[in-house]
Amino acid sequence: MTDLKALASRTLERALELGALRFGDFTLTSGTKSNYYFDGRVLSLDPEGADLVSEAFLAMAVEVRAAGVGGPTVAAVPIAGAVALRSRQAGTPMDGYFVRDAIKEHGARKQVEGAIKPGARVVVFDDTVSTGGSLLVAMDAIQDFGCEVAAVLCVLDRHQGGSDEVHKRGVPFRALLEADANGNVAVSEAL
Repeated sequence: MTDLKALASRTLERALELGALRFGDFTLTSGTKSNYYFDGRVLSLDPEGADLVSEAFLAMAVEVRAAGVGGPTVAAVPIAGAVALRSRQAGTPMDGYFVRDAIKEHGARKQVEGAIKPGARVVVFDDTVSTGGSLLVAMDAIQDFGCEVAAVLCVLDRHQGGSDEVHKRGVPFRALLEADANGNVAVSEAL
């Protein structure tokens, strides 16, 4: 049995060690101000960070009997690769995929890329969920592709409406870390 709380705790420590989680005065993509910034790519492209996140996400994906793992570009790409590799090593192979913001205008003209096939049960994940914009686009695209979304996962839930929207759609949502309104980041209570 995977100890998700221990993995989340070490993930938080590693994010701080790497500077992936920083405190100060930041302006987010949405234009809102924040007293902290989380750069999930710094964490997911670090060897230990990738190991921690992929172990936790694989455990959660196995729990919901997923056959595929992925999410929106750019943040989900390194995580999808790490989880897909770990799934094979664990004897529970899952196909990786990622979802582009829009259908590309050249080549095969695909929005969903990777080994995933229509009809698969999948998890959708992102490194950070704020309002959920890119995550919800990815959910819609993978469903339009013909897959069933079994759960949504993230490293950090900023509690700015995205996770609420996922719940409204009737899809289970889990985060390793969560922030409160004051910007305090901690291990998720729901683990």
